[in-house]
Amino acid sequence: MILVTGGLGFIGSHTVQALLDAGEECVVLQRSHSEVPAGRFEGSVVVAQADATDVDALRAVGRRHRITGIVHLAGSMPWPPSAEPPVQAARRSLGSLFNVIQAAQEWGVARVALASTIGVYGGAVEPFEGPLTEDMPLSMRSPHLIPTFKKVSELLGGHLSQATGIQIVNLRISGTWGPLGHSPDPFFPAPQLIHAAAHGGAPDLTGVRGRMHAEDSLDLCYVKDTARAIALLTLADELAHDTYNVASGRATTNAEVAAAIRSVVPDAEVELPSGGETRHAWLDITRLREDTGYQPDWDPERAAADYIAWLRAGNDR
Repeated sequence: MILVTGGLGFIGSHTVQALLDAGEECVVLQRSHSEVPAGRFEGSVVVAQADATDVDALRAVGRRHRITGIVHLAGSMPWPPSAEPPVQAARRSLGSLFNVIQAAQEWGVARVALASTIGVYGGAVEPFEGPLTEDMPLSMRSPHLIPTFKKVSELLGGHLSQATGIQIVNLRISGTWGPLGHSPDPFFPAPQLIHAAAHGGAPDLTGVRGRMHAEDSLDLCYVKDTARAIALLTLADELAHDTYNVASGRATTNAEVAAAIRSVVPDAEVELPSGGETRHAWLDITRLREDTGYQPDWDPERAAADYIAWLRAGNDR
């Protein structure tokens, strides 16, 4: 039985479904909900209402269920910002990581999959170009709080893996989009473009902080591919590495997203200004492919059609 922290969230919900599709039973650890939203999963899951920052509540889950693996997707960083004092917020966030590993050790769990981010590659003086591989040296700089804490978590995970014997696998997740996703997304405009096309009208891009031009790109990975990759890494008999890029393995420009949307909604208002970055980077997925057999299934056109259909079916996000 796989424990998924944050399992009713965006990536978490799809990861749970991917695990169910693979024949696994799941326990969803959720801080604020005790019931599964109607229609969320095809298959039954158990929801354990507990906070990963409470180690005793976490231990209680293991007394009720035989946990054989853990996917830790709940945030181990103080984001989004709150009124909590910064030192206390940082201590609480990293404490949840320690608690999950402590529980895994007590339960005899062999592998913990730990969410990281494409953002750990950022912070270099010169922008990267071409494929980003897991063995590349990372900058000590970080452009945002999220990759800062993910870099810390990866280092702590490496230490705790050696100290406990648990295989702690870092999931460097790329720009994920799709049903239940963030809109507005502060890092790329694709979700806002999709929402505008699904409902008619011009997109509101005021919440996007970058990548606002047609030429700008990101390794966009549809959430169903992201989830399937995480499930494959969680369930693999053996893994040769402790860090994997979870991505599409290609750079997708905003212009490609716009064209994909127009293939579904021809009159969609998806124009973006030109003049963006023509240097492109993406996550190399050789490790993921070789160790799990993963191949992305959702190209931009198929993803846009699926996402728009989801929104038009009455779903808010």
